[in-house]
Amino acid sequence: MAGHMDIKQHSQSADHAKSPSTSQQPNPQEATISIIIPAKNESQGLRTLLPLIRQHHRNAEIIVVDDGSTDDTTHICKEAGVRLISHRYPMGNGASIKTGARAAHGEILVFMDGDGQHRPEDISPLLDKLIEGYDMVVGARSWGSQAGLRRAVGNGLYNTLASWMTGRKIEDLTSGFRAVYADKFRKFLYLLPNGFSYPTTITMAFFRSAYAVTYVPIQTKMRQGQSNIKILKDGIRFFIIILRVGSLFSPMRLFLPVSFLFFVLGALHYSYTYFTAGRFTNMSALMFIASMLTFLIGIVSEQVSSLHYRDAGEDKK
Repeated sequence: MAGHMDIKQHSQSADHAKSPSTSQQPNPQEATISIIIPAKNESQGLRTLLPLIRQHHRNAEIIVVDDGSTDDTTHICKEAGVRLISHRYPMGNGASIKTGARAAHGEILVFMDGDGQHRPEDISPLLDKLIEGYDMVVGARSWGSQAGLRRAVGNGLYNTLASWMTGRKIEDLTSGFRAVYADKFRKFLYLLPNGFSYPTTITMAFFRSAYAVTYVPIQTKMRQGQSNIKILKDGIRFFIIILRVGSLFSPMRLFLPVSFLFFVLGALHYSYTYFTAGRFTNMSALMFIASMLTFLIGIVSEQVSSLHYRDAGEDKK
């Protein structure tokens, strides 16, 4: 039987593993599910996707957040009988995610793209991992599922950088296909940007809050319709976002190497001037001061960052 019953059927046959998270959370065997799809001019993909979701998950609440589309997205959603929420003007992918998360009634939220890349049959493996006790499960695309070589290389570099900043292996930083407990996700809505980097922010927020995150390998199909992402422009912006998000969630992993670099440069410059001129120069002093100030800023940033998580462990009883 499809739909919400999928998670119940899987749970009857699976052994219940000890939860990696110690917090209170809804029983995944009985939890209701909301599937949230942000869409901007994705009518071509939605025409095929929505009936397939209903076929596989009949009892799930399906929410399409229309981010100011100019195509026939509204008509397609009405035909499919799904819940439609429309923005009066384009606000961004992240804004659509926040709108859908606020409006959803389900205890488990499933996010997927409306361009037809994500397969509804892959939702069940995500739910299976929630049954095992994880707080968020992300669909990780294989190398062959990436949208082009440049996108694959770029995502690989971003995954490596984010893994270093979080101290955890991140298999797919930008995946928009994930299942998560609604109460935990909503704790971080105020941190999520309105643009395309919401997966980055929420993933790093969960790692920092010691919520259990895991990845499930998925295969994606070719997108239907025109992509709204520009490789060069959005790639540079996304790199800056990773640094910004890193400084928000793991400041010392960003500030400490910079501080160390200034210290090494100062020491090398002082060694050179000491043996050549026998004196301590202003440039060496500047490097050492920059090293010290960067280190102190990192410490202060680490304390400020911890304030974002003061309520993260206070789950509903």
